[in-house]
Amino acid sequence: MTNFSEILKKKEIEGDESHFQSRSRDGVPLQSLYTKEDLAKRGYKESLPGTEPFTRGPQTTMYTGRPWTIRQYAGFSTAEESNAFFISAIKGGQKGLSVAFDLPTHRGYDSDHPRALGDVGKAGVAIDSVLDMKTLFQNIPLDEMSVSMTMNGAVIPILCAFIVAAEEQGVPRKKLKGTIQNDILKEYMVRNTYIYPPKPSMKLVADIIEFTSKEMPFFNSVSISGYHMGEAGAGEALELAYTLANGIEYVKAALAKGLSVDDFAPRLSFFFGIGLNFFTEIAKLRAARTLWVEMMKPFNPKDEKSSMLRTHCQTSGYSLTEKDPHNNIIRTTIEAMAAVLGGTQSLHTNSFDEAIALPTEASARIARNTQLILQHETDLTKTVDPFGGSFFMESLTLDLMQKAREYLKEIEDSGGMLEAISLGIPKLRIEQAATEKQARIDSGEDVVVGVNRYFSGDSNTSLDVRKIDHEMVLKAQLEKLKKLKKERNQKDVEDSLQKISLVAKKGKENLIPFCLEAIRKRATIGEVSLALEKVYGRHLATHTSFGKVYSNMMEGNDEFEKAKKLVLDFDKKTGRRPRLLVAKLGQDGHDRGANVIATGFSDIGFDVDISPLFQTPKEIAKLAIQNDVHVIGVSSQAAGHNTLVPELLEELASEQSREIKVVLGGIIPEGDHKDLLKKGVSAIFTPGVSISTCAITVMEILSSNTKEAF
Repeated sequence: MTNFSEILKKKEIEGDESHFQSRSRDGVPLQSLYTKEDLAKRGYKESLPGTEPFTRGPQTTMYTGRPWTIRQYAGFSTAEESNAFFISAIKGGQKGLSVAFDLPTHRGYDSDHPRALGDVGKAGVAIDSVLDMKTLFQNIPLDEMSVSMTMNGAVIPILCAFIVAAEEQGVPRKKLKGTIQNDILKEYMVRNTYIYPPKPSMKLVADIIEFTSKEMPFFNSVSISGYHMGEAGAGEALELAYTLANGIEYVKAALAKGLSVDDFAPRLSFFFGIGLNFFTEIAKLRAARTLWVEMMKPFNPKDEKSSMLRTHCQTSGYSLTEKDPHNNIIRTTIEAMAAVLGGTQSLHTNSFDEAIALPTEASARIARNTQLILQHETDLTKTVDPFGGSFFMESLTLDLMQKAREYLKEIEDSGGMLEAISLGIPKLRIEQAATEKQARIDSGEDVVVGVNRYFSGDSNTSLDVRKIDHEMVLKAQLEKLKKLKKERNQKDVEDSLQKISLVAKKGKENLIPFCLEAIRKRATIGEVSLALEKVYGRHLATHTSFGKVYSNMMEGNDEFEKAKKLVLDFDKKTGRRPRLLVAKLGQDGHDRGANVIATGFSDIGFDVDISPLFQTPKEIAKLAIQNDVHVIGVSSQAAGHNTLVPELLEELASEQSREIKVVLGGIIPEGDHKDLLKKGVSAIFTPGVSISTCAITVMEILSSNTKEAF
C-alpha cells in the first residue's frame, strides 16, 4: 500500500512545496494535492445526503429523484411585455418565474414621481399598482406556478399586490407558491435598494415572516441572499459568512414576534451567486448547509427542516464581459455546473449579453437551454453528490467553513450584523475585496480571456440587444396611473393609507392586513411606501473610504505609473490636483463600480469626491460646481444613461459650467455611444477597461479636450 505521508515528506525535503501551494483570493488554503491525511487533520466526518449536517445535499435522492427547478430572472418595460416574455419562457420549459422589478418600484416610487422618471421600466418591470401585477401574471395560473420576487425595499406593498392579484384571479393566498426575497440587511451592504432605516425595515421583514407562516404555508418568507455580495466583490468565504449571519438576524427577529422557530424556519430559503472558481463554489454550497445546521442549534429546532438550508443559485453577472461576449456562454455553463454539483434546489443562468443590455429572447433561450442540456444530455442527475468523500472537496469545504467562522466571529464581536452594518464593517470589507479583484485584473494577474489576454480581432462584433423604449413605457405607466386615480374612491384610499401610518407609528401590529386593505382599494405601491416613510423616514447611506488597496497591487505597472505622472504634471502646471466627482444618477444603487473607481483614482493621485446615491442630474450638477471639480464620472449599471446623462449636461450648460467634463462608465451598449458623445459626453468606458487607462484618458481630456470612446 502506498504511504502518501512518506512520499509527501520526502518531496518537502527535496524542496517540492507544491502540496502547500498558494492560497485562494479569500484567504482559504488551496493545495495542489490532497490525500486522506488532509481529511484526518481537519477532523472530517463522513455523512450521507438528506441527513444532518446536510453537507452532501438536503435530500436523500437529490436530482436522481427530482432535478433542480429551472428559473429565469426576467422583467422589463411594462407588465404587458414582461407577461409575454414569461409565457414564452414557460412554453420553452421554464418551471418557475423570477420577477425583476424596475428601480423606482424597488425604492417605493411610482412611475410619476420626479425621482423615478429616468429609470421607469429600464432594469425591470414597472409595477405601480395591483393592476400592473394582475397584468404581469395574466393567463399564468398562480396556484400552479412558483413565483420568486426580488424585492426588499417596497417589499410589503409588492407582496400585498401579488396576494390581491391572485385573489382576483381566484387563487387564495394559502395556495400561492414561491418566494419573496425580503432580505433587507444585504441592501445596506451592497445593493442599496432600501427605503427605510435598518431597524424599522427589520420590523417589516418580521411582519412578513409572521404573516406567511400563518397564512401562506407554501410560500417562502425570506430568501437570504449572498448573490449580491459576490457581485459586489466578496469572495466565497465572505459571501458565505455574511449571508448566514443575516439569516440568523432574521431568525432572531421572527422569534421576537413570539413565533416558534419551527413555525417559520422551514420556509426560509437562501440565494447564492456562483462564479468561476469552480471547486470553491461547489464547496461553498456544501459548507453553507453544514454551517447553517451548526448555527441553528442554539435555537433548539425540533423539526429537522428548520436546520435544512435550501438554496436558489444564479450564475455570476460580474463574470460576464462586454468584449467577446459569446465567451459568456462558456462561463455561464461552467458556473451552472458548479451550482448543480454543489446541490442547488433551483437555478437561474444569465444570458451572454447581460454585460451589454437586458437579454433578448434569443439569448435568454440559450441561457435556459444551458440548464435543459445539463439536465437531459449529461449524467449530472444520475448520482447523488459525486464529490462525497473526495480528499480535495471535503478538505476545501472544511477550510471554507473555518474561514467563514473567522468572519462570523468579527460580526459577533461587533454586536451582531445590525450593529456591524451601522459600523460599516461588511460594506468596507466587500469594497476592499472588489478593489483588490479589479487590481488583479488590471495588472493581468487574473486572466480574463478576451479582455486582458487572448484578444480576438472581432471582439467588438455588434450584437442585437434589447432596447427599452423609455418614452413609451413612461407614457403607458403615467396613463395607467392617471386612469387608476380617476376611477378609485379617493377618500377610501386616503383613509386606508392614514391607517397604515397610524399602525406603523404604534409599532406593534402586523402591517400586512392594513396594506392589503389599501392595495385592494387601489392605493399605489408608492402611496403605501410613503405612508410608511412618513413614520420611519428614508435611509441615507454614508460612504466609508479607504486607500492604497489599488496602488499596493499596481505599483510598478506601466499604465499605473503613467497615469500617476500625468496627474503630477497637471498639479505642477495648474497648482492643484485634478478633481473628480464620482456620481450615481437616478435610482441605480449598484455602487461596486463607483467605489472601485473612486479608490483607484484616489490612489493614482486625483482628489475624489463621491456623490450620495440616488441623485438627480440637477443635484449632481450643483454638487460638482460647489466642489469645483474638473470632471464628473457617472457610473451607470441600470440603463438610465440615455435620459439622465443628457439632463446632467443640460444642467451644467444652464449653470454656465460647460468646462466641467462628463465621462461615463458601466453597462453602455455600443449603439448608445455615438449619441451620447454627440450630446457632450467626453469619454465612455465599458467593462474591461482598466482604471489606469480610464485615468490616462481623463487626463488627456483635461489637457486636450479630446473625445474618445472605449
